[in-house]
Amino acid sequence: MRYAAIDSWVVAKRDLIHWVREPVRVFANLAYPIISVLIFGLVFGSAMNVFGGGDYIEFLLPGMFGQTIAFGVGTTMMMVSMDADRGVTDRFRASPMSQTGVVAGRSIADLVNSSLELLVLALCGLVIGWSFRDGLLNALVAFALFLWLRFALVWIGIYLGLLVKPEAAQASWMFLFPLTMFANTFVSPELMPGWLRVVAEWNPLSSTVAAARELFGNPGVGGDSWAAQNSLLLAVLWPAVFVAIFWPLSVLKYRNLSR
Repeated sequence: MRYAAIDSWVVAKRDLIHWVREPVRVFANLAYPIISVLIFGLVFGSAMNVFGGGDYIEFLLPGMFGQTIAFGVGTTMMMVSMDADRGVTDRFRASPMSQTGVVAGRSIADLVNSSLELLVLALCGLVIGWSFRDGLLNALVAFALFLWLRFALVWIGIYLGLLVKPEAAQASWMFLFPLTMFANTFVSPELMPGWLRVVAEWNPLSSTVAAARELFGNPGVGGDSWAAQNSLLLAVLWPAVFVAIFWPLSVLKYRNLSR
């Protein structure tokens, strides 16, 4: 375990150094959620309604946190797939390194990056009128839930990145965008058609966003379904299921990588 932890940090530090040496890419990753908040919150916000009433910007920000977290899967897939395609992963496998540590290092780097994205997005939200109303401790728990979901989604991204070519990884945005839209991120599920409401309420992203809204004290909390009434429980369980499935699959795929 000690060597696995050391190797994990070595790989994580490598990825973080790449981000430092590519400031344009880092700026683009941070700018996108800020621009999205300004567009959805200030441009479209005046025409949007929150089921049960409430300020749309306060409803929006937890949804934007969730979308930013979910989009990280595409970045993870791309970077892992490029490393595998360029032979970097083969060099790691030929080195005396922990096999778990190599893939775990990527998840550590992603969590650092995600924490920075959430911080920048939260500061932007505070500037335009968002606030957390149930205390700092509850707010920190909400952000921890977002990072817990990101940690779980990273393992999905690592597994798929080892599975597909970089060209296919680029197409992941086609699936991630509807995943984040068929949820409670931008619109209350109660305002959706019946079948889409069910999809949105059981979307794992919706559980984390709904739990965060409750912890932040923001509007949009509610719903009659079991999923809506137990969002905090599902916000813990959904990521746990993903980690239990895709962590061992990622390590196994890394061990048996043939490209």
